[in-house]
Amino acid sequence: MSDKKKSKKSTPAKPKAAPTLYFIVLLKLGKGTLLLLTALGIFALSGHDLSDAFDEFLRWVHLDPEQKFFQNIGVQLDKITPANLRAVEVGTLLYGLLLTGGGLGLAFRAHWAVWLAIGESAFFIPVEIYELARRLSADPITVRPRPDMFHHPELGLSILLGVNILIVFYLYKNRDRIFKHH
Repeated sequence: MSDKKKSKKSTPAKPKAAPTLYFIVLLKLGKGTLLLLTALGIFALSGHDLSDAFDEFLRWVHLDPEQKFFQNIGVQLDKITPANLRAVEVGTLLYGLLLTGGGLGLAFRAHWAVWLAIGESAFFIPVEIYELARRLSADPITVRPRPDMFHHPELGLSILLGVNILIVFYLYKNRDRIFKHH
């Protein structure tokens, strides 16, 4: 009978099902993949005239590049230097690799990955709070923040902030239950 107890103790426990963890894994892997593809796209654009490439893209999707909205984007694209583009490319690539590595670590339930995911999600919480406070306190008449692409960016920022807080809370609270020490 003692042999049975020993054999039961020596077999590793099967990890518990964690649907929220699977959602977080998909979120991290999805964002990481999107960022890696974006970095590849930025790399493909380096050395090209961005405003010409943007006009060509607009014509390809059958939009008029002469509209004021698109012309404003073209003016902003003209301000981008090759050094700026390289910095964005490298930053996007590194952050995409961080998210993909963390997502894979969470998928395989590596204990280090929970701390990486907590740190990555928690890092942006102060930034999101600052940006939300800046947008809510700005007087729209005297202070004109960056042109908004969305009608209610505060709602999007609030949702993003809430999701990051929930991810940090969930992973921290359940780190020992989900991630067994080996």
